[in-house]
Amino acid sequence: MTALACAPGNAGTAALAEQLGVDAADPASVTALAGSWRADLVVVGPEVPLVAGVADAVRAAGIACFGPSAAAARIEGSKAFAKDVMAAAKVPTAHSEIVDNPAHLDAALARFGPTWVVKDDGLAAGKGVVVTADYELARKHAMTLLDGGHPVLLETFLDGPEASLFCLVDGRTVVPLLPAQDFKRVGDGDTGPNTGGMGAYAPLPWAAPGLVDEIVANVVQPVVDELAERGTPFSGLLYAGLVLTADGPQVIEFNCRFGDPETQVVLALLETPLGGLLHATATGALAGQPPLRWHDGAAVTVVIAADGYPGVPRAGDVITGGEADGVLHAGTRRREDGAVVSHGGRVLSVVGVGADLAGARDEAYRRVAKVHLPGSHHRTDIALRAAETGVAIPSR
Repeated sequence: MTALACAPGNAGTAALAEQLGVDAADPASVTALAGSWRADLVVVGPEVPLVAGVADAVRAAGIACFGPSAAAARIEGSKAFAKDVMAAAKVPTAHSEIVDNPAHLDAALARFGPTWVVKDDGLAAGKGVVVTADYELARKHAMTLLDGGHPVLLETFLDGPEASLFCLVDGRTVVPLLPAQDFKRVGDGDTGPNTGGMGAYAPLPWAAPGLVDEIVANVVQPVVDELAERGTPFSGLLYAGLVLTADGPQVIEFNCRFGDPETQVVLALLETPLGGLLHATATGALAGQPPLRWHDGAAVTVVIAADGYPGVPRAGDVITGGEADGVLHAGTRRREDGAVVSHGGRVLSVVGVGADLAGARDEAYRRVAKVHLPGSHHRTDIALRAAETGVAIPSR
C-alpha cells in the first residue's frame, strides 16, 4: 500500500494527498507526525524548516529524510557561510564584503559599483536582493537591512545570462538535473523589484553542450566535497544559481532545496520516477541509480501573483480556472464554502510543455488565459527572448 501526505499543504495538494496540519518549522512536531504516520520517506520542502533542523530530527528518529541537516543548510541560510565554503573550495563567485555596522556602509559601497548588488545575509524568500545602478537606492536598501538587525552582503556585479542547476546530492555523489533559467524581476523586460521568481523555462537551447558537466566539476562537486570535509555532508537538493560570464560560470547563490519556478519546468520534463530518486538520495544510494531519463521538448512556467506582490499581497480573492491541467498551486487555500482563494504572494504556477520553447510558451500562456484571479499580475515575456533570438553569453 502506498499513501501520500502533505503538511500543511494547500488547495492544490489537497487533490493529491492527505492534508496534515503541522508547524512545518517545528522539528519535534514534524518528527512526531512522521512517526505516527509511519512514513517511509519525509521530504522537507522549504528552506526555513531545513535551517531549523527538521531533517536532523526526522533522521534521528530513524526515518529516511530528503533534505540537508541544519549545519549543511547554512549554505542557503547564511550567504557569508556560503562565501566561506566557496573560497575554501576555490569555486568562482563574485567578490563580496559583509557589512554589519552602518558606520562602515558608505566606505564599503565606495568599493563597489557602479552597479551595486546588495543582499540580505539571511533568508529573504528571494526578495532580499537589490541590483541597481542607483547609489541612493542601494544605500537605502542596505540601511533598511542594517536597521532591522540584518548584516548586508555587497557583491561585485556579474555580467551575463543567469542559469539555475538543481543537483541531487547524497553526501558525496552528485546527480544533476536539467539546467533552467528563471525570471526574478516582477515586470516584463526585467523591470521592477526582485521577487521569488515570476517564471522559468528548461532546458537552455542556447547553452553549450558541456555546461552541466562544467558546473558540476567546477562548482557543485567542490562545494559538496568541502562540506563533507567539514563534517557537515550535504544530503538533499543543492541548487546553484549562476551567471554565465565571459570567464565562465560564477555562483550567485546556493539554495538547499527545490525552488520554484524552476522546479516546475525541470520536473515537468523528468521521465524517471521522482519518488525513487528522492529515496535513493535520502538513503545514500544515488551512485547505484541508472542515468536519468528525460522527455523531449521544453517546458515553460508562468507565475500568477496576487495584487500587491512583491509587497504585501492581497489575500482571499476567489480563483477560477485553477483546477485545469498544468496549473500548480502555491499560495492558495480552500474556504469552508469550497471556493479556492488566494493565500500568498505567488499564487499559481502555470506550466506548458511543447516540442520546443515556442510551443511550450504558447501552451503556458493559453492556460494562463483560462485562470482568473482579481487584481493578479504575471509577466508576458517568460522565455520569449530565448525562443525568438536566443541568449548570448559574453565573449572573452
